Amino acid sequence: MRVAVFGGTFDPPHIGHLFGALCVGHELRLDRVLMVVANDPWQKSGGGQREVTPASQRLAMLQLAVAEVPALEPSSIELDRGGASYSADTLETVHDTYTTPAGPPEIFLVVGSDAAAGLGTWKRTEVLRKLATTVVLERPGKGAGGRPPSGWEYELVVLPELEVSGTRIRERVAAGKPIDFLTERPVITYINNNYLYRTKSP
Repeated sequence: MRVAVFGGTFDPPHIGHLFGALCVGHELRLDRVLMVVANDPWQKSGGGQREVTPASQRLAMLQLAVAEVPALEPSSIELDRGGASYSADTLETVHDTYTTPAGPPEIFLVVGSDAAAGLGTWKRTEVLRKLATTVVLERPGKGAGGRPPSGWEYELVVLPELEVSGTRIRERVAAGKPIDFLTERPVITYINNNYLYRTKSP
């Protein structure tokens, strides 16, 4: 069993997330791509960087986004565990869940090139390196992205150019601008119905 852990805040999930996950699954010939919603993304919510949408709503949006994409599987592993979200804990859960009498799964931890250089600051790095092969996603047109620390083994997957981000979507919603085709239609409906990313109440 070859399983990828594609974690993220998914606030909201968008075509960049979905396309990136599909590319990883194809390039590495994976059996499962788990899109793991961070319960409490300490690197973003800490220090007052910004208010993060509740995890249950982010999971609901992701489920809507991949409902018709069988290759991608939304995962609530970190929500079920509660507390701050650490990849080492998630890898241990995936390892235990998918280990069979035939042996343990082959796990791939997917990170963006913007986060790769900081892997050495993550919690329990020895677990990350022991349980999973690191996969660095790089977007073209940005020059050489970050890489894991020296001596850290990894695989590189370069994505076709696709300029979209959660930040840009949130800004467009707040400004009353359309986000059609930047994310899936059910996600747009969910954002509108729940009045997410607006600065004022309806």
